[in-house]
Amino acid sequence: MFPIRDHNPSERVPYVTFTLIGLNIAVYLYGLAAHQTDQALMQLYFDYAMIPARLSEGEGYTGLVTSVFLHAGFMHLAGNMLFLWIFGDNLEEKMGHVPFLIFYLFCGIGASLAQYATDPGSVVPTVGASGAIAGVMGGYLLLFPKARVDVFIFFIVFFRIFPIPAWIMLGLWFGLQLFNGVGADVTGGGVAYWAHAGGFVIGFILTLPVWLRQGGTRFWQRTHGHPDHPEATYGRSSIPIVRRR
Repeated sequence: MFPIRDHNPSERVPYVTFTLIGLNIAVYLYGLAAHQTDQALMQLYFDYAMIPARLSEGEGYTGLVTSVFLHAGFMHLAGNMLFLWIFGDNLEEKMGHVPFLIFYLFCGIGASLAQYATDPGSVVPTVGASGAIAGVMGGYLLLFPKARVDVFIFFIVFFRIFPIPAWIMLGLWFGLQLFNGVGADVTGGGVAYWAHAGGFVIGFILTLPVWLRQGGTRFWQRTHGHPDHPEATYGRSSIPIVRRR
């Protein structure tokens, strides 16, 4: 299950969201072009990823920021940019361009520190924008809990697009990060689940002042938990249910 769009795209151009997407793509393409050997790639990660053991030794602090713009593969990049495109524009519209950029970077740094706290001696590089984007999702959940999000569901014998409230989709996503984070602590793994969970919580907390300035629960009552502008009109999905014969 993954989201493909929400029903309340922003009414103003989300310049920061588009710039972040473009910057992440540019950094990924640069990495492909300039680091074509395993040795060169590992040097890139050593210089710019977040490596907990380096932080513990008092070095590599710039990796807390630069790691947010590195990705380990095309699907890693594509998934993160899809989530940023869906959830970033409404938050940027509500916060403003510069505050949203600062918010995004703080969430990315906080997410990296959350991952660091779980294993300060790890030499495994942590890369990706998912911690920062998890913060965006946490903020979105607070401001727009009932916004409708179209999710693509594939379950063995059928696939279809369903609109569901944001609080269900984001709540399930956050719960999975906690569950998988505990499992990864036991079995090991290649996904920074605690960065995801930490970023989500940090984003939720950092959005509280915005929510309170909007009136808190009165904001929810006024907007019914949606972004405060009309929904977009989408036609019914033409993707059919496909069953195995």
